[in-house]
Amino acid sequence: MADKSQSWKENKPGKVFVDQSCIACDACVLTAPKNFTMHEEDGHAFVTKQPDTPEEEALVKEAMEGCPVEAIGNDGDQ
Repeated sequence: MADKSQSWKENKPGKVFVDQSCIACDACVLTAPKNFTMHEEDGHAFVTKQPDTPEEEALVKEAMEGCPVEAIGNDGDQ
């Protein structure tokens, strides 16, 4: 389970975040490219845009469920 206290500083503020357990597998970026980006220098994903449509919400949820190390969290706060 993702830990908000370990989230990357690059995450856009909001309910969805990527924490430091990310292994840069690229799955979230492939699933929800409007919402996740890979940090090329540090080798981890982060949230570039919080989901704001039902379609984006669904893709972010799919990315969260598909993350092999559970590095994507949703704390429900905005």
